[in-house]
Amino acid sequence: MAWIKRNLFFVMGGLVAFGLLGAAGYYNYASWSRNGANQARLKEIYDTITSINSDSKLAPSKEKTESARAQEAQLQAWLDQARGYFDPIAAIPPASRNSPVPSEESFTAALGNTISTLQHEAVAANVILPADYAFSFKAESSLVRFAPGSLDLLAGQLGEVKTLSELLFAAGINEYDGIQRLHVSDDDNNGPQTDYIAVLPAANNLADITPYVVTFKSFGPEIARVFTGLAGSPHGFVVKSINIQPAGASGGMGGSPPPYAPGQTGGALPAGRGGLVTVLKEQLLRVTMEIDIIKLHSGN
Repeated sequence: MAWIKRNLFFVMGGLVAFGLLGAAGYYNYASWSRNGANQARLKEIYDTITSINSDSKLAPSKEKTESARAQEAQLQAWLDQARGYFDPIAAIPPASRNSPVPSEESFTAALGNTISTLQHEAVAANVILPADYAFSFKAESSLVRFAPGSLDLLAGQLGEVKTLSELLFAAGINEYDGIQRLHVSDDDNNGPQTDYIAVLPAANNLADITPYVVTFKSFGPEIARVFTGLAGSPHGFVVKSINIQPAGASGGMGGSPPPYAPGQTGGALPAGRGGLVTVLKEQLLRVTMEIDIIKLHSGN
């Protein structure tokens, strides 16, 4: 005991050193255990790679590499071909690098010109329009100042409305009851609510999806041409739903009868002695069609 008292610092140092040696031994043991587990895992991975290389069906080869490259080229060609059906519709007025958002003056002029152009195209195609129809832009047609942040969205919609309307005119429909679009501006609250659809735009990692609803009156062959035009368009048109009902007896302006369709007779033929004569009389139909426009994100 006296010796311990005389060598107290030596004894305390020895105890501390012994504790550190124990901790170091435990650390070495834990590290050795982890190294052993990692070595076993590495061996497992190495054995798997060796097994793959030894398997003739999985082993890499020049033929397999060339086949993979050919399949990649075929896939890229298919993607390029598919992308041709999703060409974006140009905004009106079109965006540019220097001016991605149109000015109020340029949009006002473009809107007036576009509405006037569509009205003249409808007359040339013998398509009946509602009186003073503004193609869903009634709220904006009299404005020179627009809600902040809305001009680029309105310009995009104007281009899409023009493209859809001209497609219907080209199909030879009889009457264009109207087109409905999304609310994109506070100014839209002041327009006829029949110009709009109460849904939200959809989007995913690949594309934005913008819905429209078009309503028109026509006969069967013209409806078929509308579908043909949508299917053959370079833009991403997808018919989401369609509702077809009889249009009724009303047709042209001023109470004039609806125009004749191919195969439609102007009146009943007298019955012959051999029995009744069957007369083909196609009915005018009212079509409401919901159309989504798929717009791929840049880079897809």
